Amino acid sequence: MSSVETLGALERRLNAHIPQQQIRGEIEVRLKRMGRTVKVHGFRPGKVPFRILQQQYGAQVYREVLGDALRRSFDEAAQANSLKVAGYPNFEVKATDPSADRIEYSATFEVYPEVVIGDIAAETVERATYTLTDADVDNTIATLRKQRAVFEAADRAAQMDDRVRLDFCGKLNGAVFEGGEAADAAVELGNGRLLPDFENAVIGMKAGETRSFDMTFPADYHGKDVAGKQVTFTVTLHAVEAPRLPELDGEFAGSFGIEDGDINKLKAEIRDNLEREVGRRLKSRNKNSAMDLLLKIGRLDAPKALVDAEVQSLIQQTADDMRERGVKIPQGMSLPPDLFTERAQKRVKLGLILAELAGRHGLRARPEQVKALVQDYAQSFEQPEEVVKWHYSDPSRLQEANSLTLEDNVVAWVMGVARVADKPVAFNDLMEKNG
Repeated sequence: MSSVETLGALERRLNAHIPQQQIRGEIEVRLKRMGRTVKVHGFRPGKVPFRILQQQYGAQVYREVLGDALRRSFDEAAQANSLKVAGYPNFEVKATDPSADRIEYSATFEVYPEVVIGDIAAETVERATYTLTDADVDNTIATLRKQRAVFEAADRAAQMDDRVRLDFCGKLNGAVFEGGEAADAAVELGNGRLLPDFENAVIGMKAGETRSFDMTFPADYHGKDVAGKQVTFTVTLHAVEAPRLPELDGEFAGSFGIEDGDINKLKAEIRDNLEREVGRRLKSRNKNSAMDLLLKIGRLDAPKALVDAEVQSLIQQTADDMRERGVKIPQGMSLPPDLFTERAQKRVKLGLILAELAGRHGLRARPEQVKALVQDYAQSFEQPEEVVKWHYSDPSRLQEANSLTLEDNVVAWVMGVARVADKPVAFNDLMEKNG
């Protein structure tokens, strides 16, 4: 027999017991099994007396048997009481006489919440739209030409897109600040690496010229010592180099893998790539809009056990990403969990909402959808068919594709039920780094 207490919105406590004889019998079976192979000084394998096994391994085997019995008993009781357990229970074995007939225990745990979703039909979801143009293709080609520019000495004043070599020295209240000086630095004007005010002061200078000027750093500048403050820079320009762009010809097309050098084929390939990227980014934006709406109208409590697990997952992902970027994390140092709690809560809630909608409206991923997603992803590789084979050679590799397909189905359902407000976006805004 078992009983269940309600401790909070999601927290429960199960009180149950395990027959003592069940524990004793399993301990004896395991000790005898160990006796066939375990090595004990003074005895041959398989000849160790049972009482010696009890003395040396009895406590260890008791903990293992009790742990297995607790989990098995809890699972049976949870099923009998129709409990949807979230996370893992915390067991507490109550003090009992070893000669008693049973071992009493309690298990504290959380259950999955009731997911209440508001009236989606009464809500408005924003849908980003964009139609690729010939100008986008031409601008992309222009950018590719700039990236392959060759810089040549120019006997004139510096202008936008030039590369210059210069010395600079910045002072705050008469003292050079950290990172405020450099010698013979090579920088390209207009590529966004210099602050606009600094760049504008350099434009118009000629080789051999020295210029001083005051400049105020942005309030959100990463260098806290000078953020929002006025400094004085002295700049000496040593050289001006102008970019020479490659001709838009067969050689240029060939450098991008167009074997016959056909410029029109290059443009067609660039358009295909841009269409795919625009579609991906629009899809990402619209998915975020749909998910934000679901979080807004969904009412549910997030089980702490699931949030804690998600926090640990996010910490591990962030640490791995930092290591890949070359950031060294000191031995024993861990990222603060508080930094990830809010994000983890949203992810857990959203996962529960998606599962509810998928079950309620039949939105789970279908095999043909998953295959189409994998095939589309594989197109960005040189041998797409090998990428598809790799995914299907191990079913666990399809887990992410299944999750993404489920999300796509839910987004399509939301867009079909809610009121949709189309919002055209600018190409540059869409294609920016975090677009």
